[in-house]
Amino acid sequence: MILSLLVAAVSTVALQDYLARLEAEARAAGPGIPMVVAATNVPRGTLLQSSMLSVEAVPDRYRPPGALSDPQEAIGKTAGSDLVAGDAVTVSRLTPPGGPVASLVPPGLRAVPVTGDLPPGSLTPGDRVDVMATFAGGQPHTETVAGAAEVLRVLPPPIAGEPGTTVVLLVHPELAERLAYARTFADLSMAVASPSDTS
Repeated sequence: MILSLLVAAVSTVALQDYLARLEAEARAAGPGIPMVVAATNVPRGTLLQSSMLSVEAVPDRYRPPGALSDPQEAIGKTAGSDLVAGDAVTVSRLTPPGGPVASLVPPGLRAVPVTGDLPPGSLTPGDRVDVMATFAGGQPHTETVAGAAEVLRVLPPPIAGEPGTTVVLLVHPELAERLAYARTFADLSMAVASPSDTS
């Protein structure tokens, strides 16, 4: 019994010492400052709403650069990258002003819609596809117009159940010209590429 009491006393002292150290570390870190974080997982390209955000008090030394303090600074803006629940919402993770597609287009690139023969539901944003054009002129042939182009958006079909998929691809300006030409003079088809293929 005496041994049990001694063990209990030592454990109590050790616990009090541990809690005192935690309290001292918290005081040394400084007072908590509001920081906006993602309340849920938010995919890239999502228009942020109040239900997707929350506020946590974080010591200033732990706040990442550009962290927002007020949810109103983020509401109505577009997530420029995927956010996991608990991630800090920073200026660099929001896109510049613009429409739902334009705000996701990096400088120097273009967003181009392409309709292919893949069945609906085959693609999601972030996938990569090859776009092939089949020309049926005097010398019928097929050529790859764009390789491993990133899918920026998947558009709903204009008529439910209609075959084919229309996507918005992220490409360089010269590829945008080639796609426009091929769309006019050829039949387009798409092949799904590996996510790791960024050629």
